[in-house]
Parts: sequence; structure tokens; C-alpha cells
Amino acid sequence: MFPQRTGYIIWVSDVKAARNLEKYGSLHYISRKMHYAVLYVNADRAEDTVKNLKRLNYVKKIERSYRNEIKTEYSNEFEEKTRFYGM
Repeated sequence: MFPQRTGYIIWVSDVKAARNLEKYGSLHYISRKMHYAVLYVNADRAEDTVKNLKRLNYVKKIERSYRNEIKTEYSNEFEEKTRFYGM
């Protein structure tokens, strides 16, 4: 159905050159102020893509995103305390 995707945060020195990252995967966001880009690539080709990205002269550092490993299902085990703070 949908391929597994892996997210990477890529720290760049040149924001204009970061637009070229689109050919390596799905470019989600580019921060002009903090000089990073968020790129999603297919998980089966992630290692090869990272090797190619490290060769680029405007790439400073590459970090893997842990967003898909964060727990998003919440349980209602604890008592809700918002009713104590009501008016």
C-alpha cells in the first residue's frame, strides 16, 4: 500500500541550495532562519540516500527523525484534573 518512510533533519549551510534536496525524497519543510530541512525518504533506500546526501558540500549534519517512534495512543488511566481548575 504505502511505502515505509523515514524522516531526516538535514542541517545546511545554504538554504537556496537546500531546494535541490527534492530529488532525494519528499522535501517537507525548509527553515530559513535555523538553516535546516526536513526530508522524508523511502525506508528501504534510506542508507543509500544518506550516503549521497553526505557528499553534498552544503550539508553540514544529518539527523534521523524519531517522530514515527513516538507513542501517539493515549490511555485514560489517570483521573482527569481539569474539573478542579474550572470556574
